[in-house]
Amino acid sequence: MDLTLLVDYGPALLRGFGVTILCWAAGCAIGLALGFALMLLGRVDFKPLRWIVRAYIEIIRGTPFLIQLFLLYSGGPVIGLRLEATTAGILGLGVYGSAYFAEIFRAGYQAVPKGQVEAALSLGMPYGGILRRVILPGMLVSTLPAIVNMMAILTKETVVLSIITVPELMYEMQTMAAETFATFETILGMALFYWLLVEAVSRLGRRAEARVTRFLTHSSNARA
Repeated sequence: MDLTLLVDYGPALLRGFGVTILCWAAGCAIGLALGFALMLLGRVDFKPLRWIVRAYIEIIRGTPFLIQLFLLYSGGPVIGLRLEATTAGILGLGVYGSAYFAEIFRAGYQAVPKGQVEAALSLGMPYGGILRRVILPGMLVSTLPAIVNMMAILTKETVVLSIITVPELMYEMQTMAAETFATFETILGMALFYWLLVEAVSRLGRRAEARVTRFLTHSSNARA
């Protein structure tokens, strides 16, 4: 076992790690925004639209991420959609995560007590105000742990992006293994990098949960 290889290939691995973080962060942002939009569309009182949203969620959740990525990157040119590998990877992560985030948001929306919404309606508050002041705070508290968990899962899904030649961590690790035949060092380094990333996401998530809880508690006390 020659751990000095991790030092020799350090710059390339760090570049790959940076691409991994970029793809993960951008993919999560797209997934969260699209998932929230899907949740809202799924509550519109128009059955065909709700069926379309439901079908989208079930198809995305029911097919492997690898197949979705191949369809987007390799199948895209068939319909005139030509994307760079990194762009396809980011978009693929966003689309994949959006179905799960939509379900998380749906559960959070349903967890908000109906009495609070009815009370806001009785006061003449518009739906936008109800969404911002009543529903979103309640949703945030109940969904934040699940959101953080899904974001941690997406960090590990980034390894699939190497298959479409995205120069992320897995791609650089495979390059190191091909050039040095150091399989064990490659696996060890990869495990270390991804463990650090997932651990960082988990710790940041716990801090965010604590801050949101303190903020909402302080706001409730202030209103009382």
